[in-house]
Amino acid sequence: MQYPKHKYVRSQKLLKLVAQLCCQSCGMDNGVQAAHSNWGGGRGRGIKSDDNLIAALCLKCHYEIDQGKDMTKEERQKKWVEAHIGTVLTLCQQNKWPMEVPLPFTVELE
Repeated sequence: MQYPKHKYVRSQKLLKLVAQLCCQSCGMDNGVQAAHSNWGGGRGRGIKSDDNLIAALCLKCHYEIDQGKDMTKEERQKKWVEAHIGTVLTLCQQNKWPMEVPLPFTVELE
């Protein structure tokens, strides 16, 4: 059985908008990055997940979620999902979500 090739969602505009938000985990408003999902969304070896599967996270929170040894995988996933939902809601409430970028409806976790 052959699976269809994943069509990636890419948007520099969205990534820049996300970087202008406060960290959706701790509230810091400096050094925020668009942190891509590590769980699904077309992610592969050397390939980031879709750009609409992002969370506004400061460097510290981004590192804790990606590399954190003090949290379980489930805790890291939960923290990212909460920040992701906050990111999407904030941009939508501010009417800043780019119209050409599909809204993410679900986040599949492993």
